[in-house]
Amino acid sequence: MEAPTKIQPDVTVRVFKRRFGSNPRGARLARRTGLYRLHTWGIPYLSDASESAALIIGELTANAVTHGRVPGRDFELCLTHLPGDRETSGVLRIEVSDTRGECRPPGPGEIAVPADGDDSGRGMLIVDALADRWAVIDRDPPGKTVRAELDLLY
Repeated sequence: MEAPTKIQPDVTVRVFKRRFGSNPRGARLARRTGLYRLHTWGIPYLSDASESAALIIGELTANAVTHGRVPGRDFELCLTHLPGDRETSGVLRIEVSDTRGECRPPGPGEIAVPADGDDSGRGMLIVDALADRWAVIDRDPPGKTVRAELDLLY
């Protein structure tokens, strides 16, 4: 008699990690490279998840090169796709790390809405609106990581 077959969910965790130059070109390259990686993982270009990830990666990398830049130091983009279950196709974690610890963005629930006419201050509002969860985390060596997570649906 054969043992019953147990169906197990996919347990492959995909991780992409790369450093980029701390300048506008590095931020653009990080966004484009990240979206390409997501596409190879089965999150197609122009899908809702890809579009949300593009905006989050763009905002976090722009903040890293604008507010977290330390001359001669790069920032890092880390993408992690964690497998899901029968209800979701997993979680996409987006992390952008820089080496400036003293210049921290506001965390969840701390974001002030900029005044009408202000030219900046809306980036973390976009992250807050799109991400299912996000946080600002201290890291060692000195610096910080901003982590945002998207729940991926079928």
